[in-house]
Amino acid sequence: MQFSIDRAALMRSLNHVQSVVERRNTIPILSNVLLKAEDGTLTMTTTDMDLEIHESVAANVTKDGATTVPATTMHDIVRKLPDGEDVEMTLSDDGNMMSVKAGRSNFRLSCLPVADFPAIANQEFPVSFTMPAADLRALIDRTKFAMSTEETRYYLNGIYLHHADHDGVSVLRAVATDGHRLARFEMPLPEGAKDMPGVIVPRKLVVELRKLLEDAADSIHISLSESKIRISFDHIILTSKLIDGTFPNYEQVIPQGNDKIVEVNPKLLSGAVDRVSTISDGKSRAVKIALAGNTMTLSANSPESGSATEDLEIHGNDNMEIGFNARYLLDITNQIEGEGVRLTLADSASPTIIQDISDTSALYVLMPLRV
Repeated sequence: MQFSIDRAALMRSLNHVQSVVERRNTIPILSNVLLKAEDGTLTMTTTDMDLEIHESVAANVTKDGATTVPATTMHDIVRKLPDGEDVEMTLSDDGNMMSVKAGRSNFRLSCLPVADFPAIANQEFPVSFTMPAADLRALIDRTKFAMSTEETRYYLNGIYLHHADHDGVSVLRAVATDGHRLARFEMPLPEGAKDMPGVIVPRKLVVELRKLLEDAADSIHISLSESKIRISFDHIILTSKLIDGTFPNYEQVIPQGNDKIVEVNPKLLSGAVDRVSTISDGKSRAVKIALAGNTMTLSANSPESGSATEDLEIHGNDNMEIGFNARYLLDITNQIEGEGVRLTLADSASPTIIQDISDTSALYVLMPLRV
């Protein structure tokens, strides 16, 4: 096995694949990247047994072959090489060592057998569809902040993706919740997705995919089975196990009887919440909102730090008080791209619905705090 490749191209692909590798694992082969060189292409694969990433990049291949080398070490070597260098890699005759040369630098990396490298079992993906990269970016951005990190409720550690019906229109809907807030986003159902199963896409795939989508071309191809998801675009293929669990009935969490409506500029609201919460203490970062006609007063108190208040002009005519976790409220208001955000409330103990006035594709539910 022998090939040479532009350092920048190799670095870009290594950045993608090495982030899947877990720093701490008890299986040595999982620390390695699988390298396959043939037909003018270098293919790199890494896995943690739940998520696999596969990326191809053009290379000058003089001798076909395959091996595995430590992913983090190789990434560090290539990262420290000078720009503009060609990297030449040659596998020893016994297959135990990989030579890495660039300019006057020369490294030798220990290899492990290709046969030891695990593969996420190939299977049929009965449902497949294509969607624009911009749509998938929006779907992730509008929901991922609400994913849970609690291991005890593992079925909430991802985004629930499913086909739903909204006022007679078929939509692709994404939902995430951690029990304190809920994010729901929907878009027209892509062609071919009508028979998709309801699936829970795990947090790690969501995070890795979002990073890769930053530079993705226009079309993303998604394939689904009951237990796995495969996402392919450009020269990258991500394959992941789905979370094996039942997502709760989120519709029950969305209140139907809220009758108090407040409309306010989201940027002004975010700024005021951010400033006032500087005073609040504890994990909850509690901020109290008092409504009085056309005025919203935000306040926070701390025995150690003091107090803070700020008034905002709003559209509304109700009087009530309610408390929220400031960080949760900011996570939601930061997703509002329009000029107005609508809060639909009931009372100080009931969940509040938050929506962009100009875009109803996203809906957020936030549980109140006692302040």
